[in-house]
Order: sequence, then C-alpha cells, then structure tokens
Amino acid sequence: MQTGPFRRVGVTLLTAAIGASFTVATASAAPALERPPFYEPPAELPAENGDIVRSEPSEYFLDPLKTVPVDANVQRMMYKSSGRGGEPIAVTGTVITPNGEWTGDGERPVVGFSAGTQGMADRCAPSRQLANGTEYEGFFIKAMLSKGYAVALTDYEGLGTPGVHTYVNREVTGNAVLDSVRAAQNLPESTLPDNGPVVLYGYSQGGGGVSSAAELAPAYAPELDLRGVAGGAVPAELGGVAENLDGGLYAAFLGYALSGLASGYDLDLEPVLNEEGEQYRQEIEDSCLLDAVPNFAFTRSADLTEDGRPLTDSLDEAPFKDAVAEQRIGNGKPEVPVLLTQSLLDDVIPFEQTKTLAADWCAQGADVQFAPNLAPTHVGGAVANFPRAFQWIDDRLAGEETSPNCGNIDQAPADPAVPYDEQAPLLPQLTDRILKP
Repeated sequence: MQTGPFRRVGVTLLTAAIGASFTVATASAAPALERPPFYEPPAELPAENGDIVRSEPSEYFLDPLKTVPVDANVQRMMYKSSGRGGEPIAVTGTVITPNGEWTGDGERPVVGFSAGTQGMADRCAPSRQLANGTEYEGFFIKAMLSKGYAVALTDYEGLGTPGVHTYVNREVTGNAVLDSVRAAQNLPESTLPDNGPVVLYGYSQGGGGVSSAAELAPAYAPELDLRGVAGGAVPAELGGVAENLDGGLYAAFLGYALSGLASGYDLDLEPVLNEEGEQYRQEIEDSCLLDAVPNFAFTRSADLTEDGRPLTDSLDEAPFKDAVAEQRIGNGKPEVPVLLTQSLLDDVIPFEQTKTLAADWCAQGADVQFAPNLAPTHVGGAVANFPRAFQWIDDRLAGEETSPNCGNIDQAPADPAVPYDEQAPLLPQLTDRILKP
C-alpha cells in the first residue's frame, strides 16, 4: 500500500505536468485573425435543441507540438441551442468517442464535459484548442476516454462563433452543456446511442456550467438519462467572485465576467469605463486564458472606471444588479445526485461559494455529497478534485448507492485532510488512464 507522502508526490507530479502544458500552450497560442468558415452559423437553424447544424472530422492532441495524438473518433460539431430569452442560437463543440468497443454494462455513457475558463477570443474555443494541442483540460478528458466513456465538450455561446462569449451567464451556459449531449447523441458519426446514460463534469467556469445544467435539466432536457453531476469550485454567486478577483492575480476573470454579462444582457459599458477601461475591455475580449492571466494580473478595476470606483460597485447597482442576481446558482433543485468539491485554499473562487451551494441544494432535498480538500491554489484544487470526481462518476454509472452528507455540510471542512487522503489512492489509476494509448 502506498504511503501518504508518496501519494502527495503523485498530486504534485500531475499538477506539474498540467502546469507545464499551460506554459507551452501559452507560448504557442498565436492570435488567429479570421474565424474559420465552420464556425459561421447559417441564416436558419434546425427546429430542435441539440439538432446538428453541421459536423466534420477533427483532431485531438495532448501537446502543442502535436506529437501525442489521442486515438479516438473526434468530431467537431455545430448544434442548435437556446439563448437566455429562448431564442435559437448556434453553438459549436466536440464529441469524442473511443475507437474501441464499449465493454461495460448497458450502452456507452456520455460525459457532458464543461470546460473551465478558456478566454473570450474565438481562437480560445475548446474545439480549436483540442485540435491545436493547447487545451489544458485535455489530460482530464483523456482519462474519461480511457475508461471507455464518450465526451461531449461545448464551446459555449460566442466562443468560436460570432458575438462576445457570454462568460458565466447561468442559463445559456447550462443550455449549451445539455444541448452538447443531445447533439453528441444525435450525430451519426459519433456512433453513440440516442438515449444512453449521461453524467456531467466541470470545474470552475465548468463547475458553474454543469451546476446550472443540473438545475435546468428537469424542465429543459427531461429526456436525458442523467445519472449524476460533478462540479468543482462553482462560481455560484457572481458578485462575491468579482470582489475576490479585483486587483489579484486572476483579475482578468473579472474582465471576462463584465464583458460576458454585458453581452448576455445587452448592457452598455461606455458610461462606466474610462478610456483605459475601454482599452482593457477590447484587449480582454481578444485574449485567451493563458495570455490574459499574466497580462492583466493585479489590475485594479478602480483605475478603469469613469468615477474611480471599483467595478464591483457598479455590479451592485442598476442596470447590472438584476443581471448579477440572475446568475446565482442554488435557487433550483437538481433531480439527480450531485458531487460538489473545492479546496479551502482556492485563490480564485471563495470556498464558501461551493459550500453555500451544497447547503442550498440540501435544503431543497437534493442528493448532495460535499467533499472539500486542502490542495493549494485554484489550479491545485482542480488536480485534487478530479480523482474523487472521476471515481464518483464511475460509481454513478455503475449504479452504486450515493453517500450524501447533507446532515453535516458545516462539519465537512473541519478535517479537510480526510477527503484529500481518501482521493489519493485513486491517483495511480488516474495517471494510468491518462497515459494509456
């Protein structure tokens, strides 16, 4: 049996490997001035949400030098979804199906994978980054494939397609996640059953995406055979996240949220931003995560406004206040089991956000397992979160009983080392799955 220090070395090595991929991807993510024709929506869209507009074969590499291809059937797709007001929109994404036969019980499952923060520019779309070998969550997706699961990965609204990406807009993001699964099941080239089992996974922005989808699914996609939802570091209350980001290392995320909110609700930022702020907004909307974080680190939003107040003040006033309130996750009830995880040492999203979400859902009678950990930083939390989430997804698809802990949500963080230790034995298994050809 492995010792505790050895297990922690496993976490450190996996974190380092993914961190190295961040660095290489940053150096190789050159701006693309033109939108590829595939991402231009037609004048008319199909009738049903999840209907395919078009598709084409694509590629998936684990490195930007494209020396490590993933052996799978990779299809880029454009599908019909619904905007915030119910209007039809075109969203792109990727469906990835392992080439080998499914050997598990029943039909091959689909993981609706909601990506973490990618950026705002069209070139940041996960479907493009997978093909370029610059998708930083590519390792986690590969682990899902190695289990035999198919993966449906949405690009979200406006990421790749025309318009400004509606970053962390709750309803349209949840819709896009659910419709990516529908599209994957509708696409003949994916060779997937049209009613197979489904689970959803996401961390950070992706955690918000799948948590929103969990609340929306009973009314929006009741036909999906949804078995469970695993969300990590969920930005459940946008105002609190914004305050935490202002002036910090990840100040770019505040810019993403502001632009995304303005786009989703047609809000005019001109009266709020000064000349420097307008320049900041333009640069933010033409950036990807890995160049935006260093370029905009420690930016104080008060330096960007006409009145010298921080942007968080504006978010608490009309016309932004109501839009921010609509992004709150926790008012709806998931009808399937949910796993929520986060590190107490998260430096991007306040830990209380996910804890409060767990309590909100528990109060409504949802089946919730809340599992904190002590991994350092937001990135470290993603690495520590995944083995636990991966095992939990396996259990849901195998029909195992759940272990909700709604009765002791407040006590769960009292000894966060326990959940962290429990997930450590899964690391060798996870590493094998990532590296498996």
